[in-house]
Amino acid sequence: MHKRKTAHEVALLTALAMLAGTTAQARTAQGGGNAVAVQRGAGVAIEAARAPAGVRLRRTADGIVHVRAPDWRGLGLGAGYAQAQDALCTLADAFVTFEGKRSYFFGPQGRPEHDSTFGRAPNLELDVFFRSEADDALVKRYRTSQPEQLQQMVDGYAAGYNRYLSEARRERAPATRRVARAAPACLTQPWIREITAADIYRRMYAANIAGGYARFIPEMARAAPALAPASTSTSGPAQILAAPDQGRIAPVLAQRLSHPLGEHAGLGSNMLAFGRQASGADGVLLGNPHWYWGGPDRFYQMQLTIPGQIDVAGVAFLGIPVVMIGFNAQIAWSHTVSAARRFGLFELTLDPADPTRYLVEGQSEAMQTREIVVPLADGGSVRRVQYRSRYGPLLDLGGHHPAFGWGAQRALALRDINSENFRIFSNFLDWGKAASLDEFMAIQQRGTATPWVNTAAIGRGDARVWYADMGNVPNVPDALRADCAGSLAPYFAKVDTLTPLLDGSRAACAWRSDAGSRQSGALAAPAMPHLLVESYVANMNDSYWLAQPAMPLEGYPLTLGGERHALSPRARYGHALAAALMQGQAGRPAVLAQRLMHAALEPRNEAARLFKQPLLDQACGDLQLRQACGVLRKWSGSANPDDRGALLWDYFWAELDAIPDAQLYAVPFAAAAPLDTPSGIRAGEARVGKALQAAVAIFAQKGWALDAPLRSQLTVRSGARTLPLFGGCHGAGYFTVACQPHGGYAMSPDAHGNSYLQVVYFDADGVRAHTLLAHGQGETALAGGAGGAAIRRYARKDWLRFPFTEREIVRAAGTTQVLAAPY
Repeated sequence: MHKRKTAHEVALLTALAMLAGTTAQARTAQGGGNAVAVQRGAGVAIEAARAPAGVRLRRTADGIVHVRAPDWRGLGLGAGYAQAQDALCTLADAFVTFEGKRSYFFGPQGRPEHDSTFGRAPNLELDVFFRSEADDALVKRYRTSQPEQLQQMVDGYAAGYNRYLSEARRERAPATRRVARAAPACLTQPWIREITAADIYRRMYAANIAGGYARFIPEMARAAPALAPASTSTSGPAQILAAPDQGRIAPVLAQRLSHPLGEHAGLGSNMLAFGRQASGADGVLLGNPHWYWGGPDRFYQMQLTIPGQIDVAGVAFLGIPVVMIGFNAQIAWSHTVSAARRFGLFELTLDPADPTRYLVEGQSEAMQTREIVVPLADGGSVRRVQYRSRYGPLLDLGGHHPAFGWGAQRALALRDINSENFRIFSNFLDWGKAASLDEFMAIQQRGTATPWVNTAAIGRGDARVWYADMGNVPNVPDALRADCAGSLAPYFAKVDTLTPLLDGSRAACAWRSDAGSRQSGALAAPAMPHLLVESYVANMNDSYWLAQPAMPLEGYPLTLGGERHALSPRARYGHALAAALMQGQAGRPAVLAQRLMHAALEPRNEAARLFKQPLLDQACGDLQLRQACGVLRKWSGSANPDDRGALLWDYFWAELDAIPDAQLYAVPFAAAAPLDTPSGIRAGEARVGKALQAAVAIFAQKGWALDAPLRSQLTVRSGARTLPLFGGCHGAGYFTVACQPHGGYAMSPDAHGNSYLQVVYFDADGVRAHTLLAHGQGETALAGGAGGAAIRRYARKDWLRFPFTEREIVRAAGTTQVLAAPY
């Protein structure tokens, strides 16, 4: 039914399509060295017939790049070249980090400029960590674990990056200056260098460990044995941890671990997939990651094509040559951050004679030691010794509470299941080639490779939708957790109930390895949550439990995220939205997709819908709050630019967060009614009125009107313009997220929120995808530089119909750049 066209037919169709589009406005492409520019427009050579052989980079609306190559190395070359064009400075800075040379170039006490999954620890600590964990031996293991195709892509990516860097330097030289785009601001900095494939493997490793080691880099880099001998310290955990309020143990650490990734709450995503019961036919998918707007982990949008071998579109982190969220002609998928723990702790009982030895079954074992040397710009260096046990590296959480530090009697070791998971990006590559939903599922079940995400997927001609929290997860049955609880475990459970802390003095307390596990200590695929249904599946960063509320997933180990607990307001909204779309009986995937696109960008506040009225009933007896109450009563519960009351609600809800749930809600959470509880507000709760008073006082201090419209604060720069945006923070109850965690509302590279959005379905003509990239492709887009078109599109909620087929790309391409051989 889908006859493959010959090369001659493709060339002829391409030529005809370009002739049909000759009235389109031509734009000049940069073409230095071996790069050849091909313009569209009247009298211009037809691309397919006359462009030199090589790797083609076509740019369509909003700077989206479509890479078409004859082989895998060429495909990587195009991805590396394009990403360097758009984000050279961000990439180069990241490669300095992964190499462990931040202290040399930026000083040991400096910090990264932007947020990322590995945080903003001091440069020295980042250097110690990456030099210890991402060394040459790690790179070798990573590379040899990859299939030949991916090795070629990685090699090509490095070559493409270097080609662009060479051309940019040459174009900047006074004798040859003829630059079509502004030169990167960092081009002459000493930390800009050519890269090798090793830099890409280190970058991949940094993505591996985002849900594990990356959460503890300072505590790992600083870990050192106690100076005092064992005889001088006899206090046990019970004595050290004795306090009137045990619930406040290590509050900063508890807050960090309350969200599974990064340093700020709200990183995550929404994803919904609808099957035949909603669409009347094939599946429809919404992918809506809430992710970084800047820094090394932000998304880059691209299409990667080798005719007859792969044709996939979507996004990847900067520095990654494969699509991580996206679609091809037969399948589409998305991810959300999983609630599962991808790491665990082991309590080491130290040898009384030596705090760098520990006991296992009564026998003393020496820790492995390694000296890490961090070079400094003045020619000096800093030396640190890193320690490792049979379970993993040592870390010192004593800065959060003395009981969790490296003392004279005990210490903690950390194991990250993904530190040895070299299957992640070959899994993404295989998904990009998948020809059906069944093949997609088989790849996931066979590899269990995804590092720290849930997955939802749909397939062409398939009425079903797939959900799985199936990846690389520690195999820690609840019985093992109970049997192997050491002296610290009950106290650490007050910090985080999900992280396993096992007794390292007993060999039997190591993570289990079952038949079918792809990796030592990891769960096998059948033991992880998954669903295949024709209704819908959804996840908004709560656990797997209610991916489909009519079919709760239960009976899994606590390490996977837990069950029967209250959903966030964002998750409750997502399920309410899905239920409404199911009841609407859209009848056609195209109709359902349109409704889903509208709903995804309608910034409703679910917390306000559920609780605003009872909260005002409690607070508004105070005459001093009459104006504030009037503003909130008139507010629609939406956060569009002209809405008045959204700002006041943000501060009111934040103040309410200090009231424990058990004391705030009239009806507590009930597992039997998870979509409807908690509900109501307890009568006579005086702190509600005080919370609104506090919010009003903050507005007075800032000089803001209580009814100030959202557009007065929530903005983004695009070129010379400042645009109003919509949405709000996850913590305030919004499904549509736009959040500045560092204070204020202006969206910047330090913000997170809606990033890449896709709504995908299939019809008789193939894949139909609509996308948005809220922060734009270019690294300077949010500072008024190139790439602002995508930001403006997002601000006006104007979904882009993605040009996927060759005919569509030729018609839509504004510029074509050919990277000629050799490469």
